[in-house]
Amino acid sequence: MKTVKRKSAGAHFSMCVQPAFIIGTNNEDGTYNFAPITWVSVTNEKDDDYLLIISMFGTKKTKENVIRTGILSVNLVSTDMVGLMDYLGTHHGKDGKKDGVLYDVSRGAVIDVPILDASRWIYECEVAQSVETGASTTFFCKIKNVQIDETLMCADTFDINLTQLEPVIYSGMYHSIGKLLGKIGDFT
Repeated sequence: MKTVKRKSAGAHFSMCVQPAFIIGTNNEDGTYNFAPITWVSVTNEKDDDYLLIISMFGTKKTKENVIRTGILSVNLVSTDMVGLMDYLGTHHGKDGKKDGVLYDVSRGAVIDVPILDASRWIYECEVAQSVETGASTTFFCKIKNVQIDETLMCADTFDINLTQLEPVIYSGMYHSIGKLLGKIGDFT
């Protein structure tokens, strides 16, 4: 392996490689609301029980909806959805319906949440716990259902070739991934 020379960028430098998701929630009047969120990860609660971790900053309508209802959809953004993600991220639910771009919406199979028909991987979630940190709320969510594109070839949810999903990766700018490098154990 090559030794990399680095320089100090200071504590303000905040680039972090993050998968892009669009969170779907129910408004008080029964309509849907979607917003892109990239602070998404996972942790293990016990045994094979995983919790999706989603942090939301500020006073987003989506955040208010999750706090009020305790349910949400987490729709993976693929490269063909980057225009929708950008639109949803630059228009706010508090300003009214986000209908300047056409997109199809369905309802979850297990939880009554709005889901994006274009998404190839969707989590239907229920909040188990939330933690406040300053102006951010972090939601620890039980995954109640995972919907995946039926054309994906995989033995289980860990056997995924991400290049088939074409996820958008966010780090202050939008990126995509290029190739599968291998599985755990292929390099030892």
